[in-house]
Amino acid sequence: MHIVKNRTRSYKGLSTSDVEKSRQKFGANKITINKRKTFLNQYFESFGDPTIKILLVALGLNLIFFIKNFNWYESVGIAVSIILATFVSSISEYGSQLAFEKLMEDSQKIKCNVWRDNQLFELPIAEIVCGDFVQFQSGDKIPADGILIDGQVDVDQSTLNGETKEAHKYAANKIDSNDNNNTVLLDANSLFSGSVVCNGEGTMLVQRVGEKTFYGKLARELQEENHDSPLKQRLTVLARTISFFGYTGALLVLFSSLFKSIIIDNGFNTIEIANYLKNSYLLLGDILKAVTYAITIIVVAVPEGLPVMITVVLSSNMKRMIKDNVLVRKLVGIETAGSLNILFTDKTGTLTKGKLDVVTFIDGENNLYDDLYDLKENEELWKYIFVSSVFNNGAKSGYNGSEHIVIGGNSTDRALLNFALCYPVESENIVQVSSIPFNSNNKHSVTQVSGDVNLTLIKGATEKILPFCTKRYDKNGNICNLNTKKNIYQNIADMSSKGVRILALATSNKSLNECKSNKFSDLVLVGIVGIKDEVRPNAKSSVNEVLNAGVQVVMITGDSKETATSIALETGLINDVEKNQIITSSELSDLNDKQVKKLLPSIKVVARALPGDKSRLVRLSQSMGLVVGMTGDGVNDAPALKKADVGFSMGSGTEIAKEASDIVILDDNFLSIGKAILYGRTIFKSIRKFIIFQLSINVCAVIISLIGQFIGIDTPITVVQMLWVNMVMDTLAGLAFAGESPLPEYMEDKPKEKNEKIINKYMANQIFFTGLYTTILCILFLKLPHINHIFRYSSDNKYLMTGFFALFMFCSIFNSLNARTHRLNLLSHILRNKTFVIIMGLVSIIQIILLYFGGSVFRSYGLTTTELIVILSLSFTVIPFDLMRKSYLRLKYNKDEVSKFL
Repeated sequence: MHIVKNRTRSYKGLSTSDVEKSRQKFGANKITINKRKTFLNQYFESFGDPTIKILLVALGLNLIFFIKNFNWYESVGIAVSIILATFVSSISEYGSQLAFEKLMEDSQKIKCNVWRDNQLFELPIAEIVCGDFVQFQSGDKIPADGILIDGQVDVDQSTLNGETKEAHKYAANKIDSNDNNNTVLLDANSLFSGSVVCNGEGTMLVQRVGEKTFYGKLARELQEENHDSPLKQRLTVLARTISFFGYTGALLVLFSSLFKSIIIDNGFNTIEIANYLKNSYLLLGDILKAVTYAITIIVVAVPEGLPVMITVVLSSNMKRMIKDNVLVRKLVGIETAGSLNILFTDKTGTLTKGKLDVVTFIDGENNLYDDLYDLKENEELWKYIFVSSVFNNGAKSGYNGSEHIVIGGNSTDRALLNFALCYPVESENIVQVSSIPFNSNNKHSVTQVSGDVNLTLIKGATEKILPFCTKRYDKNGNICNLNTKKNIYQNIADMSSKGVRILALATSNKSLNECKSNKFSDLVLVGIVGIKDEVRPNAKSSVNEVLNAGVQVVMITGDSKETATSIALETGLINDVEKNQIITSSELSDLNDKQVKKLLPSIKVVARALPGDKSRLVRLSQSMGLVVGMTGDGVNDAPALKKADVGFSMGSGTEIAKEASDIVILDDNFLSIGKAILYGRTIFKSIRKFIIFQLSINVCAVIISLIGQFIGIDTPITVVQMLWVNMVMDTLAGLAFAGESPLPEYMEDKPKEKNEKIINKYMANQIFFTGLYTTILCILFLKLPHINHIFRYSSDNKYLMTGFFALFMFCSIFNSLNARTHRLNLLSHILRNKTFVIIMGLVSIIQIILLYFGGSVFRSYGLTTTELIVILSLSFTVIPFDLMRKSYLRLKYNKDEVSKFL
C-alpha cells in the first residue's frame, strides 16, 4: 500500500487494532470459494448418468459370464460406448465451473483509497473492513457496500439492477455505523460494491463487506450446484423402463431355458426329471447355460448406442448452431431450450440495444426529425446542435488504437456526443472558456465558448430550460421568435410516454457568471433531443415467434413501470388491454409465494425489478413443474441464469453472465433464442426417433432369443452378428438421426411437460407393433416350409441362417425410414439430412458384403439372386405394415395431433 494525496476533507479512519477487531466481527472483504472439481472428478461423476449405469452393469456381467468364450467384441463395444459418452460430456461441462472464479478475479483487481490512522492509503479491496472510510471520484469502482457521508455522486448500477440511467447519491444526514441490514438499490444514500462512479466525489462509510454485500450474495448464489436437466430426469425414467424390460426378459429366458432343459427335454417324465436333477454336473451345466442366455438378453436389451447418440446429436447440433450465432456452453442446454415453458428475459441489452442513442430531434419550429440525416442537411442549424452537443458535454472523444470511441461522462452525455460526431463540423477555432458541470439538483449543465462561436451553451431538463426560451434558431441558423411552445410540449409528452428521455439545448448571449443564478432569461432554443435505449431490430417478430411456440415470455427490467410498458408494447409482449399484467418489484414483494404462483401465468412484465426478484421467479416457476429459461447480460442476472433450467446470456454481456449461462447468444438478438428453442425441439425429436429405431430392433432381438430355443434354434443371432447389430448399427444410426434438420413446424408444437417421459404412447405403439411384426416375420421365415424350400439345403442350415441374418438387418434398415418421420411420405425432408442417406446406404452396402464374404465369423455364406430378392421383399414389408399403423392413427386422430406425438 502507499499513501495518496488527500482530495477532499480528511477523516481519522480506523487504527490497526480497530481494523483487526472489525475483520473478526464482520468478516473480511472476501467471498469463500467452494472447492473446485477437477476434470477427473467431473469425469467420474459422469458415470452416475442413468444410462451409463446400465451399460456398466451389462459390461460387468458380460465380462464375468462370457470370459470363457472370450467374447471381447461385445465387451469392447460397450466399453467404447461408455468412454465416448462420459468423456465428451465431461469436457463440455468442465468449463462451466469457471463462473465464480471469474467473478472473484474481476473483483480482486479493484483498489481503493481508504482513511487509516489520519492518512489516506491505497489498499487492495480484500483489506477493506466494516467501519472504513473510502474516498473516491469519477471513474472509481465501489469496493464494498456502505453509505455516502460526504459529497454527491452519480453511479452506474446497471450491472446490478439493469437500469441504464445513473443513480444520483447524496450524503446522508444521519449515519448508523452499525447498520448491516440489506438496503435496496433505490436508496439515495447507499452505495454498492461493483457499481462505478460516473460523476462527482465523495466518501463512503463501509457497512457490509465480503459475502454480506449485495455483490457477495450474488457470488455465493453462483456457487450453488446445478440441478438435473429435464433431459437427465427423463433419461432416468427411461433407464428404469429399459432396466425393467431387460431384467424381466432375462428372468423369462432363465425360467424358460431351465424349463426346457428340465421338463421338456425329459418328455415331462417324472422319473427322467428326477434322474436329471440327480446329475449335478449336467444340471450345473444347463443352469450356467440358462444364466448365460439371461445375461445375453440383458446385454441385447440395453441400447448402448443411446448415450453415444445423445452426445453425438447434442455435439453435432452445437456446431450447427454456432453458424446461427448460438454458442452452446453446456450440451444439455440445447435440448432443455426446446422444452421451455416460461422465459424470463432481461430488457436492457436483450430486447433493447443496451445503450442510449439519440432517436429523435425537435427544432424550434416543432419539426420532428426521426431520420437524423435529414437534420444534418440543415447545415447552419446543425452547427449549433453540434457545438452544443460537443462542447457542453461531460464525455470526450477518445481512441482505443483501432477506432474513435466516446469515453467518460454519463450515458446521456455519451449518447449526445456519439450523435454529434456522426456528422462532424470543423471546430478548431472554438474553445471552452469555463463551465458548470451537470448537477442533479439543478438538472442542467452550462458551458461558455469563444472563437468562431461566442455563446453560453445550456443543456438540461426541458422543464428547467424551455420555459425561459423566447427565441429559436430556424433551419438557416437565424434567430426567430419562438411561437410553437405548446406544440413542442405536446410532442415532448408523447415521446415521454414512449420511454424517451428528453433534453433541451439552448444558447444565451450572457456570460457564464450571469447564468450561475440559475435564473435564465431570453434563451434561444436550439432544439429538443430525444434519447432512448432502442428496441433491437426484429425484437417484435422474434418475441412473437417464441410466444407462438407456446412459451410464456416475461420481461424483467429495473426501469420504471412507464418505460417498461412502452417497451412491452413496442415488442409485442402486451397489447393495450394487457397493461394490467405489469407488476412492480414492490408489488411482487408484498405477495407471498402462493399468491405469486397463482398470479404467475398472467404476468407479462416485472418493472423496477431487483436481482432477487429474478431468482425468486425462477425458483417458484420450477416448483410449479415448469421448464424455465432466463436471459440476461449483467452481473445481476448471473444467479438467475445459473438457477434456470437453461440460461441465455448475450454475447456483449459481462463475462460473469456468460460463465453462468448454458447458451450464449453471440449476436445479442432475441431472434437467436427462437432458433435455440427450434434446435432444442429438433434434438428431442431426433432422440425420440432414434429410440424408436433402437428399441424396435431390441424388442425383436429379445423375443427371438427368448423363444428361439423352443423352436429349435438356440442361437438365431450369433455373438459376432450381435456386435454388428448392437455397435455398428447403434453408432452409425446415432450419427444418422443426429443430422435431422430443424423444421419451422416444430415451433407450432406445445412445450413438453417437465415430467413428460421420453417414451410416450405413440412411441410405445410403434416400438411394440413394429417389434412384434418383425419378430413374427422372423419366426415365420425360420419355420415355414415354403420359405425354407426357397433356400439351398444344408445339413447345418447355413444358407437359411444367412438369409435370417440378412432379413433381420434389412428389416432394421427399412424400419429406419419408418422411425425418422411420422408422415406417410417417408422421404419427406430426407435430403435435408444427407448424413442419414449416406449412412443407411453405407450400412446396406456393408451388409451385402458381409453376406457374401462374412464366412464362418459372421455365419454368412452368400445368397443367390432369388434368395436375396426374397429377403429384400420380406424385409420391405415393415414399411407398408407401419404405413397401415400410421394411417389408422390418422383416422383416429387428426394430422396435427399425430405430428405432435414426437
